[in-house]
Amino acid sequence: MRFTFFLVTLCLSLSVFSQDDIPDYRPKRDRFVTVQDKDVRNDLATFTMAGIDESVAKLPLNKVPLVELQKDYAIYKNADVTVTVKTGIFDPSVHKLLYYDEKWLVKIDNKGYFGNYGKIPRTIMKSVVVQIGKDSVSVPHDALFDLYNPSFMYKDAGGTQRSLNGVYLSNDKRRVYIYMLSMDDRGSYEVTWVIQDKQYLRRVVDWGFQTQ
Repeated sequence: MRFTFFLVTLCLSLSVFSQDDIPDYRPKRDRFVTVQDKDVRNDLATFTMAGIDESVAKLPLNKVPLVELQKDYAIYKNADVTVTVKTGIFDPSVHKLLYYDEKWLVKIDNKGYFGNYGKIPRTIMKSVVVQIGKDSVSVPHDALFDLYNPSFMYKDAGGTQRSLNGVYLSNDKRRVYIYMLSMDDRGSYEVTWVIQDKQYLRRVVDWGFQTQ
C-alpha cells in the first residue's frame, strides 16, 4: 500500500481536543497551499500530509538513511549528504509568554508558535545543518524559532515507536527536503525545510491534523 494511504490512516487516528475558542496566532504564510514553485510543490506532495491530495501518480523521492538517533538529535547520511537535526530544552524564564483568558498560552515572544499550542512547550528546535559535499548549509533562526516540541519518534496505537520524519532528495538532485512531524495531545504540525542548490530556500509548515 502506498505511503500516502498510511498518512491518511495516521491523520484519522490522532486525538481530538477542545481549544475553548482560543485565538489562533500561528502564521499561515508558510503553508503548503502557498507554495508556488511547481517542482517544489510536486516533491512536497509525495511525503507531506498537507500535500496528500496532490500525491496521486507521483513517485516517492529517494531518502537519506537515518544513521543515528538520540533523545536530542538525529543524523541522516549518505555518500553525498549529511543532515543533523538538534533539539534543546525550552526555558520559559528567558521568553515573554502571552496568555489568553489567563489560561492558554497563545504567543511566545509576541509571536504565535507551533507545538502543543496553548501550553508551555517542553523542547525547542535548536539547529538544522546540511552538509552537501564540502559545503555546509544551516537553516536560519527565523525558520526555527517558533517551532516547539519537535519529536523524532511517536508511539502508535499499539505502543510501538515509529517515525515519519525523513530527509528526501529531489530527482534532479538540486533540492534536499528535511521533514519533521511533531505530534502531541493538543494538535500536531509538520515542517519541511527546503535546501536548493546548496542554499536555504524556505520552510513549509502545516498543522491541525486531527479528526472532528
